[in-house]
Amino acid sequence: MNMQVQQAADLIWEAHQRGEPCAPVRDLIGATDIERAYAVQKINTDRWLVRGRRAVGRKIGLTSVAVQKQLGVNQPDFGMLFADMCLCDGEEVAPGRVLQPKVEAEIALVLERSLPHEQNTVADILRATAYALPSIEIVGSRIANWDIRLADTIADNASSGLFVLGSRPVKLSEFDVMGCGMVMEKRGEQVSVGAGAACLGNPLRAAVWLADTMARLGSPLQAGDIVLTGALGPMAVARPGDVFEASIEGLGIVRAAFSA
Repeated sequence: MNMQVQQAADLIWEAHQRGEPCAPVRDLIGATDIERAYAVQKINTDRWLVRGRRAVGRKIGLTSVAVQKQLGVNQPDFGMLFADMCLCDGEEVAPGRVLQPKVEAEIALVLERSLPHEQNTVADILRATAYALPSIEIVGSRIANWDIRLADTIADNASSGLFVLGSRPVKLSEFDVMGCGMVMEKRGEQVSVGAGAACLGNPLRAAVWLADTMARLGSPLQAGDIVLTGALGPMAVARPGDVFEASIEGLGIVRAAFSA
């Protein structure tokens, strides 16, 4: 088991270093083996931390019921966020920085209190959150042609790439987290529409799941952590020269720009 887990981790690591996608790793670790997949993710997380990257939070993936059905799962997944993945609103993404990039609009939470308990409530999340920001996650895959199943995406740090944060913080009490509408446009053309409810029924429910999971794994969410709660609508493919603008009702606008 350990040899196959290490082999899968090495494949993904080398794909990242070379900037060339690799074959799926599910045949090495099992297409639905969550434990092994997270073991692969942890090996590469530890590699990055040793090399000086700073962990700043987590992203939640697979929050869409349609995507869960597609991959045959009934729960989300998570990946690590590092400081060098965070972009300012409108900051350009250099070509090749993310392999096979796609974009999705999300609500980001920034915590002011840690969440140490294994059984959290929505009230715990509300109390722990300093503010929310509109966000565009730029997902990417080290797996060729996005040929992924559950184990592939978890092992590949939940298919994370970069993320853009808006610059106007909003208290959770000042907008409708569940009912807020979202529209994302590419140079004026609508490419994704959704709402808070598209994220596991409520983005705060996704945050509860993450807080419980991280505490159970012995790495609870900490004050200052950023949490990307999950997509509010379908993702869109990003190409060089594209500029995306996501508007989330009550939260404002955030932009992701890709260099030509």
